[in-house]
Amino acid sequence: MSPELNAPGISEEDKARLTQSGIELSMQNRCGSYLQMNQDVLHAECQEEGIEVLSYRKAMEKYDWLKEYEWKAVPKDKDEITQYVASQTDPKGYVIIAHKGTKNILPIQACLYLGRETIQHVHNIIIAEEGAELHIISGCTSGGHVGQGAAHYGVSEFYIKKNAKISFTMIHTWTENIEVFPRSASIVEENGVFLSNYVCMQPVKKIQMYPTATLKGENSVARFSSIIIASPSSYLDIGSRAILEGKGASAELVTRAITKGGTIISRGQIIGKTAGTKGHLECKGLILKDGTIYAIPEIDGRVVGTELSHEAAVGKLAQEEIEYLMSRGLSEDEATATIIRGFLDVKIAGLPEALQKQIDATIDVAEKAGF
Repeated sequence: MSPELNAPGISEEDKARLTQSGIELSMQNRCGSYLQMNQDVLHAECQEEGIEVLSYRKAMEKYDWLKEYEWKAVPKDKDEITQYVASQTDPKGYVIIAHKGTKNILPIQACLYLGRETIQHVHNIIIAEEGAELHIISGCTSGGHVGQGAAHYGVSEFYIKKNAKISFTMIHTWTENIEVFPRSASIVEENGVFLSNYVCMQPVKKIQMYPTATLKGENSVARFSSIIIASPSSYLDIGSRAILEGKGASAELVTRAITKGGTIISRGQIIGKTAGTKGHLECKGLILKDGTIYAIPEIDGRVVGTELSHEAAVGKLAQEEIEYLMSRGLSEDEATATIIRGFLDVKIAGLPEALQKQIDATIDVAEKAGF
């Protein structure tokens, strides 16, 4: 087992924020870890045989063939964010490779910590080779003291080979001054499975992200699950997209969104390009205090034989449900918290128990803080 991670310069308060983001500095329940503070890579290691966690620079030095994957899922000229990351002469980020047939039971953790007013940039490549299974929890957070002008630009490329699986759970615990711009895409081959889970329940200034999964292989699968809460000062433009190209490919996109006064734009798109494909898109939103939720579902069927569906709903807490729980002995606050928790309780099929527990723990923290 790896020794405890050394995180110099991080206060006890911010270590607690790392814990909220799913990062265990003790490494007790992790098989590997990547830790980056601002632009300094402090740790990159994995104890699981056949699985590598490397810094981006070391990975490119070690494997020439990685250039075949670099900027293939996410084009470097996609937008100004990717152009900025691609222009860096000293690229940061991580490369995780699960070699053929390998599997990690305990997840790998990737921690990206922003501790000063700067642009943190990362370029990540994650590969599950044929028959491999890879489970990752990514905890992204900032110091509570970080002020205006801080931002995170993150590019992540996922490659899921034949009969392989990646589950990727990303938990954001930023502060109200941070702007965040993830850019990610995945390519899924025959019988491959990609599970993407996103949780953001703490204040943040702005997040803009729209990850895309291209299901190229026959019977490939993608599932996106998002749990988001917008504080009064937050602007969250968040969505996901699935492109169904392989025969028998299927996708499910599920979002639970709550506004406490901020703005949420919940986007979703499924494109059916091949007969025999299926996709479902679902967005449900709650307005707790005056704020805005835009739900923008798109289904784009291009051939006979693709089956696509969507549902979207935005509303408020039902008073009769609150009153019913109060009649059972709960206070109004307890009844409200119980309903909200149930609303956010999204179980992800196929997600390892350790990662589901981390999502549940994050909801616990938000509940204790009064959501």
